[in-house]
This record gives sequence, C-alpha cells and structure tokens, in this order.
Amino acid sequence: MLRRYRIRDYDFKLILMVLTLSAIGVMAIGSAEESLQSKQLAGVIAGAFIMIIISFFDYTMILKLNWLMYVGNLALLVAVWQFGSDTNGAQRWLEIGGGGGFRFQPSETAKILLILFFAQFIMKHRKYLNTVWMIGGCVVMIAVPWVLVYKQPDLSTSIVILVLFCVVMFAGGISLKLVFGILMVAIPAVALVIAIALQPENEFLTDNQRNRVLAFVNPEEYSTTFAYQQLNSVKAIASGQLDGKGYKNNEITSVKNGNFLSEAETDFIFSVIGEEFGFKGSVTVIVLLFAISLECISVARKAKDIAGMIIGAGMGGLIAFQGFFNIGVATFILPNTGLPLPFVSYGLTSLWSLFIGMGFVLNVRLQARRSA
Repeated sequence: MLRRYRIRDYDFKLILMVLTLSAIGVMAIGSAEESLQSKQLAGVIAGAFIMIIISFFDYTMILKLNWLMYVGNLALLVAVWQFGSDTNGAQRWLEIGGGGGFRFQPSETAKILLILFFAQFIMKHRKYLNTVWMIGGCVVMIAVPWVLVYKQPDLSTSIVILVLFCVVMFAGGISLKLVFGILMVAIPAVALVIAIALQPENEFLTDNQRNRVLAFVNPEEYSTTFAYQQLNSVKAIASGQLDGKGYKNNEITSVKNGNFLSEAETDFIFSVIGEEFGFKGSVTVIVLLFAISLECISVARKAKDIAGMIIGAGMGGLIAFQGFFNIGVATFILPNTGLPLPFVSYGLTSLWSLFIGMGFVLNVRLQARRSA
C-alpha cells in the first residue's frame, strides 16, 4: 500500500489551510466552553497525524475494500438504531466505554465512507453509469444508509448525504441531459413534498423539524422558542462589527457571555467567532472554507483516475455545502439544521472524519497526473 512519492507533489498548502482553520476552531471553542478546548486541541493533533499517515497510503489499494466500507457503514448505522444513546430526542451516538467514555457518531463517518465507496464503484462500472439499472442500483445503495440516518432522526445529515450523492454522480460522469431531466422533475417534486411535510397532520417531519422551518418563515411568532437561537446568533455576529469585542472578552453586553447562545461550541460556533473577532474574523473563516473546497476540486481535476476525481470533488463538496449551511443557520438565511462547521465546531467524530477524508485527498494529489 505504501509507495514512494515526490515531495514536490505534496499539497502543503491544503495542510496549512486545514490546520489554520482547525486552530481557529480550538480558539473559538475555548471561548465558548473552556473545559472542551484541551480535548479539541488533542483531537486536532491526533487528526492531523491520522491525515498525514493516510496521505502516504495508496488510495487505489484501500478502495478495493469499498464493499467492506459500505457494509461496515451500514452495521454502524444499524447499531445506532438498536443501541444508540438518546440526546434531546435524537438517537445518533454510540457510547464507547460507558458513560465516561467516548461518544461516536456514525453518521459523520458515513459521509466519508460513502464518498470512498462510490469512488471505487463508479470507476469500476463507469461505462454503465448512464444506464437505467446502474442509476437505479446507485439510488438503492444510497437510499439504505440515507433512511437509517434520517430515522435517527437527522434530517440535516440526510440532506448532506443526498448532496454528496449528487456530487459523486456528477464527478463520475453522469450525462448532463439526464441531470437536467431529473432536475425538471425533482425541483417541483421537492417543493410539493416540502409543502405537504409542513402540514400539521403529516408525519414526514417531526414536530421539532417542522417548527424549525416555520420559525424561519415567521421568526416573530417563534422569537422565544424555535427562532430564539438564531435571533441571538445574528445579534452576536452583528455586535462584533468590524474588529470584534476581543477574544474571551468580559463585556457584559456580550451575547455569548450572557449565555444567550445555545450550542455555542458546536452548531453556533460561527456566532462566537463573529462576536469576538468581528467581520474580519468571520471573513477569514469563510475564505479558508472556500479555499479548502477549491483546493480539493483542483486536486480532483488533476487526479489520475475517476476514483481520485470523485474523492477530491466529494470532499470539496462536503466542506463547501456543510460550511455554507452552518454559516447560513448562524446568520439566519437558512432554517436551523444542526450541522457542524467543518474543522471548527466541537466534535471529535466529525473532526477526525474530515481529517481522514483530507488524507485521501492528499494521496490523490501525490498520485496526480505528472502533466498536471
């Protein structure tokens, strides 16, 4: 599996951007919940080490285990369904080592495992990609883990999985005519499903999910309940103005210091950055996320094969889409979804999963076409 590579092919720029963004995350988490800062720092160090190790393993050899990845992924998701711990009405975590042990969230690793699985599967069967049976088979294979994630319930991650599926199919070479045909049917169908799902008697969405959407549409009515988090998030970001109030400031006007930010270390970590580092800090995070996504797409374009292209495009799409949704929620331009901000939000499963994915992207770059 290990190969000899040229050091000049190593993507140090991508590593630097990922570590810079992770360092910002460690700082922000230290301000949001100081007791978690050391754990996040240890997670970043361990994740960076894992990323470097994986980057030297030949991804083409690892991808031969794609069916093992797929079955293992399903096994973990089923284990959550059967034995997962319940938090705030959602059953998404496996407790490893008892109550004082490690909490593992398989839906986070599912994103990476599905990218790797489809990278190998599509490359192996690419000449049949635009056939009905191939597309139908791919839909069935993504539907099984999607249902398991959706039933946790985890609507936000299930949406991410669908987006990733679209990205890998596009990167794999699905016909544009077919894409446009599907969109012509899918867009009105999705609009109809949303309209039906928002009806009180419908069971497609849970009451909590339905109320989050309604709070986005009519925040004044839900200002003390389901819109409370996002309204305070916007206040925190706006109060930071250009330069912010300062790292770990003790101002009594701080939204964070007044404990008005719920889940400040996870879902609303961008609000902490906006308040303490201002517009400059917020733009820095957005630029880093955008640059990492573009670098992954650049690696995809230089990949030596379709599998490498799918890995690069999939990771770039994951960072871009999840970053956009998290920031969109924090700034109240999207309904509250509960997605972490890549490399910034607290959560070791999410953090390590992303580092693993970046390790594969680095190896794709090491094996890129020499003419690239």
